[in-house]
Amino acid sequence: MANVIDIAGLPPERIVFSPSPLAELGAALHVLSEPGHHPGLHGWATATASALKPDLADRLCEADFLWRTARSDLLLPAVPGATLAEELDALDRIDDETFVAAAFEIACSPSYTRHTPSPLVDAGERARVREMAAARGPRQAAFTDRMLEDPDGLRVWLRRLLEDCDQAFFADTWRRVRIQLAADARHKAELLQRKGLAEALASASAALSLSEDGDSILVDKLAGGRTTAYGDGVTFIPTAFGWPHLVIVHAPGWRPVIQYPVAAPELPPPAALELVQRRLEALAHPMRMRLCRTLARGPHTTGELSESYGITPPEVSRHIAVLKKAGLLTTRRRGRYVLHQLDLPSVARLGSDFLESVLR
Repeated sequence: MANVIDIAGLPPERIVFSPSPLAELGAALHVLSEPGHHPGLHGWATATASALKPDLADRLCEADFLWRTARSDLLLPAVPGATLAEELDALDRIDDETFVAAAFEIACSPSYTRHTPSPLVDAGERARVREMAAARGPRQAAFTDRMLEDPDGLRVWLRRLLEDCDQAFFADTWRRVRIQLAADARHKAELLQRKGLAEALASASAALSLSEDGDSILVDKLAGGRTTAYGDGVTFIPTAFGWPHLVIVHAPGWRPVIQYPVAAPELPPPAALELVQRRLEALAHPMRMRLCRTLARGPHTTGELSESYGITPPEVSRHIAVLKKAGLLTTRRRGRYVLHQLDLPSVARLGSDFLESVLR
């Protein structure tokens, strides 16, 4: 499964790699609200959360649906600015209907890829949004009512919240990471210019690729979607707070934006979703589970496995073929014997690969 961004006929200069302070703030706020997604950032999240003033912490809880479960498109600017203030100014220029619809698309939209009317102008949509917000809790309901009844006032409140975050912790964080993010974006832009888009995508993430015909960018995620970059272009934003997430904006009418985690030696590369699925299916069969128990203890031949489990050698061979195709076995020859053994590192990674896949 993949998200597809149609880039047929798109000039290379409309493919942009650039850091964004607003996008990085959104990623940092997500880490604070869901530290379990980011074990490598527990130290930062704990220290930052413990230093927050109670009033700021309470206000962050009120608005956290904008970044907790998923990231609102409002926090991923298609045209990144040099400063957070510049990007917040651009956010202020979005009309109320677009702003409110984008805010609710994460928490209350039935389909991200289907255009829904703004709850500011559609009574049915307004009632549906209120009902879904109420199911999420009283704070969500109160925040939703405020946005529907006084969108201008709520937008001022939200900007002040983000500015207070900047003053409390993000300004220092941004000073620490912006040089790394700018260097990464510059490197990707140089790869794009010298070696082409396929190389730039591969450098950004193993979950990004170019279609065989070169007309589409493929984003390997469990959630599917399709959009086009023709006319507007596409923006890639690096983040130091992203892994394991790969965030993509592909809502109708919005310029596609992809926020990718900056690679680091301690971060494992993302596994292909197809490979993770193949491995889970291979291990789901009870006989293959039993074979794995033996193969985990040492190398065995097909004949040995056949005798141990009372099944025919062809049956053993079929199970072995499935496990090998999933990359869960190693095989070596000793004379006329072929020995199979469970690849323990691959099996050990399966849990983390699965978790990374569903969080991607």
